[in-house]
Amino acid sequence: MIQARQAAPAQRAGNIRLGKSMITKRRFIQGTLLATLLPMKFRLLAEVNTMQPTVESALEHSIAEIINEYAEQGIHRTGTEVDHHSADWLIQKIESLGVAATDTAFEFQRLQPITTQLVIGDAVVSGVPLYDCRYTDAVGLTGSIGDLGSNADIGVIMALPFDAAPNVRRLYESRKTGQHKAIVVVTDSQLPEEGAALLNAEDFTAPFGPPVLQVANKHWASIQAAIKSGQQVGFVLHCEYVKAIARNVEAIIKGSRPELAPVVVMTPRSGWWVNASERGGGIACFLEIMRAVKASRPKRDVIFTANTGHELGHTGLSLFLDNNPTLIEDALIWLHLGANFAAKFGSQVRLQYSDDDAVKSLDPWLKQNGLTPSAITPIGQRPLGEARNVYDGQGRFVSILGGNGLFHHPADRWPEAVDLPVATKWVKAFMQLAVAEAGDSKV
Repeated sequence: MIQARQAAPAQRAGNIRLGKSMITKRRFIQGTLLATLLPMKFRLLAEVNTMQPTVESALEHSIAEIINEYAEQGIHRTGTEVDHHSADWLIQKIESLGVAATDTAFEFQRLQPITTQLVIGDAVVSGVPLYDCRYTDAVGLTGSIGDLGSNADIGVIMALPFDAAPNVRRLYESRKTGQHKAIVVVTDSQLPEEGAALLNAEDFTAPFGPPVLQVANKHWASIQAAIKSGQQVGFVLHCEYVKAIARNVEAIIKGSRPELAPVVVMTPRSGWWVNASERGGGIACFLEIMRAVKASRPKRDVIFTANTGHELGHTGLSLFLDNNPTLIEDALIWLHLGANFAAKFGSQVRLQYSDDDAVKSLDPWLKQNGLTPSAITPIGQRPLGEARNVYDGQGRFVSILGGNGLFHHPADRWPEAVDLPVATKWVKAFMQLAVAEAGDSKV
């Protein structure tokens, strides 16, 4: 379903291999946190519409500018016009730092929703399809509606947008058994009622199960009323696949001793919505590390990769690893700039390390910036997010990610959803870590 092809870059960065044949199917488990990290229900509209971030330093100002520009681009789904515009923007940002940037493109079948709705009497409930299920034709189906696990034609469940959430595990099992002709997933009431918080498509390359429609929490009452009344409802999840191109963005800052093992800095750059706090912090950290490393005149090569396809089973990262099959083990260390550490609501930053030396490498910069993570994944346990790919390949890593009370929700916008001062501290710590690792000449 997904093929890689060489883009036409303005410049080729170092020895990063661009373009390759068909990506091998690889299952990625969604790198999310447990539902317990989700905070209480947020009442955003009345509380934060007038709030503006306080910019107190040049670094804060730069981070604010990056997140603002990224968020203003629109909905960052893989292979869309916004995704391509965002890739061009990131390349320009990199080149403005005096670093050569390139992109690696891959062909894939992008899902294009056509009609995606539940019809209850005269009311039409519109939503977003799950991106790794099967779909209806243009007519759809009519049937009974009831709780997931019932005998109804259309099953209904309320769920958080986390793979580890209990109701998401129930949903997954129901999809595997095919007990319903269709399923409706209602966003959990802990998130804002306007807008659907979407689930990642871990099985994008191998869709399975009945059609699944994801809808906003505001529709919960009307759906429950339909269940109690026993009325028949209509369901249409009509989508098509269209040929599309998506792009990773890559760069290398050459060190003075290229024989040394390189440092790799990676971040995802795509997602379901505007993703201000989910993805914006990682993008900003990616660019600020690049700025700092270039100024430091590093000894080691530092490889940067910003990957699309995050929400579709990490397809962009899969391409990068297929094109660079020895890099996981060859690198000195991978710095994974994951989701949500810039979030204002329920961030609860989690750090993940491959080994004790990785812990020691970051520790002085945490102390210097007065930072303490809310959680640390035990060493030896398979980590969350893209760091798990490095773990699976037996590489070394330091990883940052967090929870988010607006995870995968359209309300994750700038500036309301971003904790700029705290995000700045984390960015600074990872800048210092990258510079130290890139300047370390120990073999």
